[in-house]
Amino acid sequence: WDELLEHMDNLVSWGQDELKTWHKTASALQFEKKAVSALLSAKSEQGEAACRAADATRRAQVQNKLAGICEDMCKEVGAYPKCAQCPDFVAPDSTPGVMTW
Repeated sequence: WDELLEHMDNLVSWGQDELKTWHKTASALQFEKKAVSALLSAKSEQGEAACRAADATRRAQVQNKLAGICEDMCKEVGAYPKCAQCPDFVAPDSTPGVMTW
C-alpha cells in the first residue's frame, strides 16, 4: 500500500506539472494566434473566393454524374415515370403503338 500511495502522490505532482506546462503552451499559442490572424485576415478573402469557385466546380461534377443515373434511381424507388426533377427527362409515350395525331 505504501508503494501505491507514493505512486499516486507522484502522479498528482506530475499532473500538476503537466497542467502548468499546458497553460504556458496555451498562452503562447493564443499570443501567436493573434499575430497570425492579423496576417491571415487579408489572405482569407482570396482563399474564400477560391474555395467558392472550387466548391461550385465540384458541385457541378457531382450533379453531372448524378444526372446520368437519375432515371435509374427513380425506377428503383418507384417514382418513374414521374421524374420531373431529373434533368432532360422526357416522359415515355403513354400510348405506345397507337397513332395519336
